[in-house]
Amino acid sequence: MLVLIIQSFSADGEQSLSSTIAFLTAMITPALLISATGSLVLSTSTRLGRVIDRVRDLDKRLAELITSDEREEIVLYEKRVAAVFDLLDKVTTRSRILQKAQFSFYAGLLMFVLTSLTIGAAGLLNDYAWMPVPVGLVGILCVFYGSILMMAESRMATATVNVEMDITWELANIIAPKDISERYTYNKHGKHRFRTKEADEGED
Repeated sequence: MLVLIIQSFSADGEQSLSSTIAFLTAMITPALLISATGSLVLSTSTRLGRVIDRVRDLDKRLAELITSDEREEIVLYEKRVAAVFDLLDKVTTRSRILQKAQFSFYAGLLMFVLTSLTIGAAGLLNDYAWMPVPVGLVGILCVFYGSILMMAESRMATATVNVEMDITWELANIIAPKDISERYTYNKHGKHRFRTKEADEGED
């Protein structure tokens, strides 16, 4: 009889320990999502800071072009001003997208922390074991939406670089010596520069 009682207490203890470990594991699990979302917040903040610096640089460049007294001597003056306006438009849109993405990631981070708390509450109140599920799903949706915004911002970043490279190449063709600029041709359809055969043969 004594042996049966001891075995009963031992079984209850093991079951209690298993329940405790499972409970703690469930609370720690959202920490992985919290860490991943934190990395997204950090990278988004870095990109937003670079975009803000870019806006200030473009604003300074535009002010120099507009207030210049030697507009007629500036090569491709109107195209350069138009390019700066185009870049400002794209960079402004990028900054707004990044702000939305950052807010979405912060919301996801908040939801994942709340998920961990609701898991703790569900452990104490067995009637509310369903609480962490919807909270975690909302957090995942926030991260998903923020990731879509970041993809859109990456495409706009590429478009911004293309605009600047186009005007830079056009200026280079006008300012650079003919023997250098003629080594290259420009494929306007593919937006890609490639060296001419004559340039490669000249180096050989």
